[in-house]
Amino acid sequence: MNLLLLQEADFTGSDTAVISDQRAVHIRSVLRAEVGQQLRCGLLNGDIGSADILSIGDRVELKVALTGPPPAKLPLTLLLALPRPKAARRILRAATELGVQHIILLNSYRVDKSYWQSPLVDDAHLRAAMLEGLEQSGDTQLPTVARAKRFKPFVEDSLPALLTHRQGLLAHPYSDAAMPTLGGQQALLAIGPEGGFIPYEVTKLQDAGMQGFSLGPRILKVETAVPSIIGRLFC
Repeated sequence: MNLLLLQEADFTGSDTAVISDQRAVHIRSVLRAEVGQQLRCGLLNGDIGSADILSIGDRVELKVALTGPPPAKLPLTLLLALPRPKAARRILRAATELGVQHIILLNSYRVDKSYWQSPLVDDAHLRAAMLEGLEQSGDTQLPTVARAKRFKPFVEDSLPALLTHRQGLLAHPYSDAAMPTLGGQQALLAIGPEGGFIPYEVTKLQDAGMQGFSLGPRILKVETAVPSIIGRLFC
């Protein structure tokens, strides 16, 4: 935990907060913090600052000073074919750490139908994973998450509008094009499932305005491709 993430419900006054959940356990048992110690903190979807520990017991009481904005988000929307549920949580956590602004989980021919019913990808589990990403990266702003469970209607009806002010990038291992350079504008990055988008899906995405590219001869797992591609685009 590199940032103590507070929520509105934690506040008992304008500048005091009390926590008694796993965050308090982490402060006591992992950080081994003491009264008077100062921690880096932030308000969920708000500013960041510092928190002085006033008391430690079953509850931890804090005096909070929020002084500035969190790190800026990347100008990036991630269009991600829904991964295997266990991997999905790790991937969304990593995307949150990297500063992705918006995430759209997309259906695809190679996405097993059972994935959508898994409790591991429900709102609560994905939110918990993204909160961990915020705590790790020192951010407070949750990415937005949307679900597109029908591929064709989304690509035909919604995707062109999303690309109006965004550069569309389609990661595809069999593309002949190298990774393009972003010109500082908003981007939408599409990454398929394990095995990739099928040819029909690639054609539909390109018809909507997506530009295909490859990272080279190595074919990466989705869990590796997401941070690798984002790192190359923005670092």
